[in-house]
Amino acid sequence: MTILLTGATGTLGSQILFSLLEQKFDDIEQLFLPVREKKSSTPEERVLKMLQSVYAPDFVQRNLDQVRSKIKVLPASVLLHPQPVLNDVKITYFIHSAGYVNLSTAQDAKEEIFRENLEFTQQIFEGYAPLIEKFVYISTAFSAGNTGGILSNDYANTQPLAHRNHYEAAKYATERFLIQAGERYDLPIQILRPSVLGGNMMDSPNFFISKYMVFYLFAKFFYKNTSKDRIRITAHSESGLNIVPTDYAAKVITSVFDTDIKQLNIVHPKTTHIIRGICNILETVAFNNFSLTHHQIDETTGFESKLEQFYYRTIGVHLTPYLTSKPCEWDTTLLQQILPIPNYNLEEYLINTIQFAKYYNFRNQQW
Repeated sequence: MTILLTGATGTLGSQILFSLLEQKFDDIEQLFLPVREKKSSTPEERVLKMLQSVYAPDFVQRNLDQVRSKIKVLPASVLLHPQPVLNDVKITYFIHSAGYVNLSTAQDAKEEIFRENLEFTQQIFEGYAPLIEKFVYISTAFSAGNTGGILSNDYANTQPLAHRNHYEAAKYATERFLIQAGERYDLPIQILRPSVLGGNMMDSPNFFISKYMVFYLFAKFFYKNTSKDRIRITAHSESGLNIVPTDYAAKVITSVFDTDIKQLNIVHPKTTHIIRGICNILETVAFNNFSLTHHQIDETTGFESKLEQFYYRTIGVHLTPYLTSKPCEWDTTLLQQILPIPNYNLEEYLINTIQFAKYYNFRNQQW
């Protein structure tokens, strides 16, 4: 098989790459990786640095030459011009893991978020549809919006409630486009939706993640804080935080991309209670000058400290909709049949992920 994987240097994409090399190495004839150039390194140098890192699996490190022989790195700039790059090579599976994660609710951010997610995917799909056998899209388990209750894997026939931000809305719109475009081209479409990504749980080192996002940003905000101010944090006691280890999500994706499964939510069967989760995070970063409230706090209600004002003007804008979400759970019956999630204590896992991030001072992995 031939595979084209976008986002291979990203948080999830890098783990998908590692899992593909571990689980499907003998089946892969060629693996195309479109990668952006950086000022200090070429796309090829970035991929090599990742393959040689201590975070690469033992299999990759032991068989580096063979691994490199199957990988063809492409400058990201040529991604939208597939014919000259592929030289008539048929792509068996196009795995689109690249995405623009931005949880902003600001109206002036909407155009960019939709352009980088929906419009970019539209361009890719239209350009590659005649050249591929299947299109696999990595979406988000939250594309259904702030929907309570039990969520099935089939979002196609679900009318989402209010999306919490433009990112969720763009991901949902992209899913709708792909389903319709797949029917138009008679091309199989698979939509896989990971939940919030946390540190590794199955691979070494445990708790590693290449980029600190979402709940990590909450932890980082208070870890880096030097103010003595007190802050009220808005959160609803019935809400929950669903975190799935990144390596687990990647292994599931690698296990199902070549199956007939059309939609799959890759989530933890249980959620971390939001109040206990917040308290565990703040205790781990040694911030205790806070209280929790179910009341909305914003410009109209006023702020009780400069720290509180700063929080609600920055990450609080993005995270409060999740800290106050309707309680929900996902049906993981199919997921557990594919790859049972490791059994571990959710609160201990959350604490350990933050401790790991603290040890590395919340520095993102550069490759």
